Amino acid sequence: MVAEPNAAPATGSAMDREVPRRTWSPRVKAGAAAAALVLGVAGVWAWAPSGDSQTVAAERVTISPVTRGTFDDFLPLRARVTPRVTVFLDAIEGGRVEQVLVEDGATVAKGQLLAVLSNAELQLSVLARQTEVTQQITSLASQELALAQTRLNDERSLFEARAELDKIERQYAREQALVERGFLPRRQFEDTRADLAHQRGRYQVLERTRATDERLQSAQLGQLRRAVTSMNSGLEIARRSLDALNLRAPVAGQLSGFSIQLGQSMSRGERIGQIDSPGANKLIAGVDEFYLGRVAVGQRAAIETGGRSYPLRVSKIYPQVRNGQFEVDLQFTGAEPAGLQRGQTLQARLTLGDPEPAVLIPNGSFYNDTGGAWVFVVSADGTEAVRRPVRLGRRNADVIEVLDGLDPGERVVTSPYTGFVDKDRLDLQAK
Repeated sequence: MVAEPNAAPATGSAMDREVPRRTWSPRVKAGAAAAALVLGVAGVWAWAPSGDSQTVAAERVTISPVTRGTFDDFLPLRARVTPRVTVFLDAIEGGRVEQVLVEDGATVAKGQLLAVLSNAELQLSVLARQTEVTQQITSLASQELALAQTRLNDERSLFEARAELDKIERQYAREQALVERGFLPRRQFEDTRADLAHQRGRYQVLERTRATDERLQSAQLGQLRRAVTSMNSGLEIARRSLDALNLRAPVAGQLSGFSIQLGQSMSRGERIGQIDSPGANKLIAGVDEFYLGRVAVGQRAAIETGGRSYPLRVSKIYPQVRNGQFEVDLQFTGAEPAGLQRGQTLQARLTLGDPEPAVLIPNGSFYNDTGGAWVFVVSADGTEAVRRPVRLGRRNADVIEVLDGLDPGERVVTSPYTGFVDKDRLDLQAK
């Protein structure tokens, strides 16, 4: 085909067409943004921990198994060595120190002289008291002698009256026979009868007087003897007060806290030292107040030292609670360890009961956070730990007795629950 001479050259422009640009409407854009926001919130909600759970690194917590075993009901104690018997030394009477005969830390015998005090005022007072008592005793002795003489006089008068009465009775008997025969005037006989009545009356009065005097004199002499005894006791006390200026050891043992010096003035009742019983010690231990109702006198205990075990028993309980603890005395039931020193600290083991089979979990710091009311139980795959109420019983330094809520083979978190006490679930995240 031949092109026409005046025709324009062919181009593709005639075939191109402007296509208008397509855009989303504002309503569609708003809907897409809202959908994206909802999806974002849902993703965050799905992946973020809830308010009652917390993600914890698994290596930060201690996971322990629940086992079945034997529960040893014992309590570990830190006990302090102290003498079983301590006798304190006090100055009974005050005075000036004239002599010091022993040194602090020495072993002394009973009655040994430790120091000598002087007290001029006390010495003069005792001497005056002794003189006064001696005078009173002498006076009382004189009164006793006078009473004895009065008694003798009464007895003499009564004896003489008896003799007179006997004499007049004999005379009366003779004259009566003579009067009946007519050999004696009745007038003389009547005089004799009157004398007889008089002597009988006189004798009866003297008997009553003697009995009354005897009763009164016996009471008075008893009072005098008791007064003399009391005065002698007072004098003995005064002498002992004077002798108390010589300070002696009341018992045998080791002297401690004895630091008096020559020339020092001591007041009455001032503490000058103490004597500890030699070779007889006890242990004093502090016990948590939680066990106050479970500790009793006579319970067994033991200490381990030098490769040997030494048995003890609870001899005394001090129920006063200070700083969450009360104290007990532990007394050795056999030989004591050699070389015990006052103030030394030993580890003791107090037995609270007999061993029994039980379900156990290791003792841990979690108990302080939960009080034994609940624990975190780890799932079988170890990815989470869920809060579960439990009932725990006795505990010792190693394990806690499980009464309810856990089965052997389960695992629990026994490390401190600090930071997630208010959580119900822990997400355990491995490294």
